[in-house]
Amino acid sequence: MTVIPFIWMLISSFATNSEIVKIGGSFFPTPTTFENYIVIQEKFNFMRMFGNSLFVALTLTVIVIYTSALIGFLFAKFSFKGKNLLFGLVLSTMMLPWAVTIIPKYEMMVNFGWLDSYKSLIIPSMVSAFGIFLFKQSISQIPNELIEAARMDGATDTYIFHKIVLPMSRNTIASLAIFQFLWSWEDFLWPFLMINSDEKQLISVGLRLFNGQYGTDYGGLFAATSISIIPVIIVYMIFQKQFISGVASGSIK
Repeated sequence: MTVIPFIWMLISSFATNSEIVKIGGSFFPTPTTFENYIVIQEKFNFMRMFGNSLFVALTLTVIVIYTSALIGFLFAKFSFKGKNLLFGLVLSTMMLPWAVTIIPKYEMMVNFGWLDSYKSLIIPSMVSAFGIFLFKQSISQIPNELIEAARMDGATDTYIFHKIVLPMSRNTIASLAIFQFLWSWEDFLWPFLMINSDEKQLISVGLRLFNGQYGTDYGGLFAATSISIIPVIIVYMIFQKQFISGVASGSIK
């Protein structure tokens, strides 16, 4: 039931608008045409926006994975005053509806002069409470004896984090990579508020250009959307083995 609308969208991306909106039309519209894929670059700068989205999503995913792993390591394997309180505060940020923070964040971006800049898209999202929680729970499963043995051999905390903790957190990295890339790629409202120039705009916002004043180019919209979901599928295919094995190992424990 979930996949059927995507299959219909993919099939309809090869149909004309008249066939798509036709009442009582077939699930397999005819005639088939590749015109929708050919003209999407003419309708707007599709490849530029596609590249912008890819850059922002990949950058955010890499940064969030690293910061989440680092902070999760601190919470899992270090003892310091107020650790539980601080971790509770981090978790409490997950309880706030995202819409509540839009106006304060917007005012901050205006005051910083970051409007129409990728700084406004990347910097406020560099740290993820969900990612910190995910890594904290995962790294807590690593035996303390392993960490202490490395320290006795002269390993620094930096070495332990990069050479022991990160390699043993592959499943968690894969899980967060899938979620974070998907969230960044499909985000619409925040890029819509922050980015004003067409050359910096993201594909999620650019797709709305198919909605005209008097109608919608459904064929072009479906073609552009079909192409735009390819990176998400690729990311999942790359990390799916670690993601599934992480879920399986957690259920076995």
